[in-house]
Amino acid sequence: MDKNLIQRTISGLVYVAVIFLCATPFGAQLLDSVSPQLVQQQYLYYGLITLLLLVGTWECMKIMKFGNGYEKWIVFPLVIFVFYLFSKRYFQHGFYFDFRLWEILALSLTVIAVVTLFKFSNELYIDSGKLIFTVIYVALPFSFALGLPKFSSIDNTFSLEVIFLFILIWSSDTFAYLVGKFFGKHKMAPTISPKKTWEGYIGGVVLTLVLSYFVEQYQPQLRGNWMIVGFLIAAFAPLGDLVESQLKRNFGVKDSGNIIPGHGGVLDRLDSFLICVPVVYLYFILSKFI
Repeated sequence: MDKNLIQRTISGLVYVAVIFLCATPFGAQLLDSVSPQLVQQQYLYYGLITLLLLVGTWECMKIMKFGNGYEKWIVFPLVIFVFYLFSKRYFQHGFYFDFRLWEILALSLTVIAVVTLFKFSNELYIDSGKLIFTVIYVALPFSFALGLPKFSSIDNTFSLEVIFLFILIWSSDTFAYLVGKFFGKHKMAPTISPKKTWEGYIGGVVLTLVLSYFVEQYQPQLRGNWMIVGFLIAAFAPLGDLVESQLKRNFGVKDSGNIIPGHGGVLDRLDSFLICVPVVYLYFILSKFI
């Protein structure tokens, strides 16, 4: 058997296992079997998101090839500060999906960053532009990801929004790939991602909606309507892939890193996640008023 395939399979399984254990109550339950009350699930999840944030920031800095100006040295402090602001609400159970002006402005910055990447990429070749883009592209999505699950320290419960977000992203990518492979004829973005087709995109949306129907039926405790969440994920997940592909293309980089052998870096694996999280977070805000 191909050694690269074995490596990809093992590292992929480890990656999925880590996500599963940190984004569901099973992680804390597993640790409880070793040492009761060793760690609560919300801390496992927070640790995972913090790790992904730090590695993702480092990878983004490497991709964009910062110079030796002051911007290079304040990226991590600024990213950590933004994450800290959201962390306070996380530990105070302050994520209620209300209309806080600064959060709405932060969500709109994601749109501005994407438009800048595709239409005004010259702005990203100066270090100040690289600094702003890194904070928006990496720090904000991971910060908003803290607000997706619900948890209770009293009842020791932790909700499953995040793991189903991952499942639908993975299914969307898989469905789009398979439909595109067998039926794809019309390229979506041939200069950025030659393998993506409109047929694959439509197939990914339709089949992810089918899966979302079962999530909605059998997981009624989740926030929101998961038919809508599934549609948003399937619609925006390919954009996340295109954004990271365009970023790497602009700077002549193949992979964001090699922390996951055979799969690349954190940004390579979480490109769709970085775009889907703000979109789903915004939906959860709006769903309160519908």
